[in-house]
Amino acid sequence: MKKTILVIGGCRSGKSSHALNLANQIPGHKIFIATCMPHDKEMEERVLLHKKQRSRAWTTLEVPVRLAEEISKNSQKENVILVDCLTLWISNLILENNDQENIDGHIRKLTQSLEKSQCPIILVSNEVGTGIVPENRLARRFRDIAGFTNQRVAACADNVIWMVAGIPVGVK
Repeated sequence: MKKTILVIGGCRSGKSSHALNLANQIPGHKIFIATCMPHDKEMEERVLLHKKQRSRAWTTLEVPVRLAEEISKNSQKENVILVDCLTLWISNLILENNDQENIDGHIRKLTQSLEKSQCPIILVSNEVGTGIVPENRLARRFRDIAGFTNQRVAACADNVIWMVAGIPVGVK
């Protein structure tokens, strides 16, 4: 059954663990789409820890930018796709090409790929709008794009789960 689930929350709220638990309940082969591009040792260690948490039923694809294309390509043949995470993807988009039309195009393609998918898609994202207004232009731009993306993905998702201190709270 096709279903799109957005798991959203603050840093260290339990988003990734909950999303992985949801995906593990679906039998068969699974795709993990990692958007992280580790640039330092600490981030490399985080990536390794996440990989160790997944069983052999998982194939990991590293997709820093072309997220919609990979979802479209794999959703016809897989049992579930887990994307972790949209906020790192947004950082990658900004670093690749900070043009607003380009970024809007990627977001539009993402929601279209979610609507057309044939398998369950679980996406993880950070809620970045509950803190203070960032002091610099780039951080404010990132926050705005992340908020816009979260709104668009939530609108086309079947379920939205807000993670608070490791507790899933159904929003939609």
